[in-house]
Amino acid sequence: MKTNYIALSVPIFFILIGIELAYTFYKKLKYYRLNDSIANLSQGIGSQLVGLFMKSVLFVGYMYIFEHWRLFEIPNTIWTWIILFIGVDFFYYWFHRMSHQINALWAAHIVHHQSEEYNLTVALRQSWFQGWFSWIFYLPLALIGFDPIMFLTLSSFNTLYQFWIHTRTIKSMGFLEYILNTPSHHRVHHGSNPKYIDKNHAGTLIIWDMMFGTFQKEEEEVYYGITKPLASWNPVWANVHYWKDLIETAKKSDRISDKIKVFVKPPGWFPEKLGGFQFAPEIDVINYRKFDTQASIVTMMYAVLLFLLALALGSYQLFYFDKLALTPNMLLATFTVISMLTCGALLEKKRWFVPIESVRYLLGFFMLYFFYNIGFDITWIGGLTLIQLLMLIYFFFIKPKYRNA
Repeated sequence: MKTNYIALSVPIFFILIGIELAYTFYKKLKYYRLNDSIANLSQGIGSQLVGLFMKSVLFVGYMYIFEHWRLFEIPNTIWTWIILFIGVDFFYYWFHRMSHQINALWAAHIVHHQSEEYNLTVALRQSWFQGWFSWIFYLPLALIGFDPIMFLTLSSFNTLYQFWIHTRTIKSMGFLEYILNTPSHHRVHHGSNPKYIDKNHAGTLIIWDMMFGTFQKEEEEVYYGITKPLASWNPVWANVHYWKDLIETAKKSDRISDKIKVFVKPPGWFPEKLGGFQFAPEIDVINYRKFDTQASIVTMMYAVLLFLLALALGSYQLFYFDKLALTPNMLLATFTVISMLTCGALLEKKRWFVPIESVRYLLGFFMLYFFYNIGFDITWIGGLTLIQLLMLIYFFFIKPKYRNA
């Protein structure tokens, strides 16, 4: 049985986020904003949900090559684990680097870079669709003959390692800066400063960047985010907005070759007709402003409730996905995603918040009725029904006020 180390680590993630939040509050460091943190964590929930539905399909390529084409029978020894750890980290570097240098891959990876803050919630801000192509980069390990379960284990720990480096509270780590990917190195990677863009792609070992010419030391202040800010808390839009830009550029391109190049060239590439390559602009320090929206306490409380509901249901699916049939899983995932979508709409004061939230309640009550009919635990159904009813009362209270919040 495969162990989902990411799911098991979720409680630890939130404990560490709580510790960092308490520390920054005590030190009066403005590293967290509630709306930004909710947006980051919502992306993480969505990424895990999509991954649950796709995990078997995506892993079949590795399994097929290992079972039919592997070159060696590799024994399970400590040296095998060490070599595979280095191999996973090496291919992660190239996957990550290509995700910054090929537009079609950047369209997925860009999600992780959209936040204009830098804290531990940003580590959980993951693309919903990046996993659809990332596995391809690791296929040489299957061809060599590394066991799939060993690969999954070390790949998970490579991901887990990168959680803690998304912090501004740790400055320099001395001699370890020459070996490991550290918070300082990864802050550079998340910078939108021109000198920092496309640098420090490492997962665990920074030596790959030093070897292949993509290393940059943290020097001037880092400005986080992407060069064209997302300016939205909408989790769905965050995953598709760059695709929309690419498709529009391709439509405006005359030649077929240019239409193809739009998707395979680096970010910033445009046909000569559309002005040619556009380099990242220097940071306008004087006029620099982070995207933000204002909301009343009442509105923010409702947004938090929406997020907590999505978090609870998403966490439930992480642990019980394999025990549920397809239809219950689809209903739960859809309801969770709509909950995060309405949360973003509320924070942005979108006019479509009220109708989409009404749809969410209708779907929620239908889902509970469906679960009741297929014999779900009545306590679980009763608790969710009570939460739905209480939130519905809150919704009718907030509905006429939210635009002026």
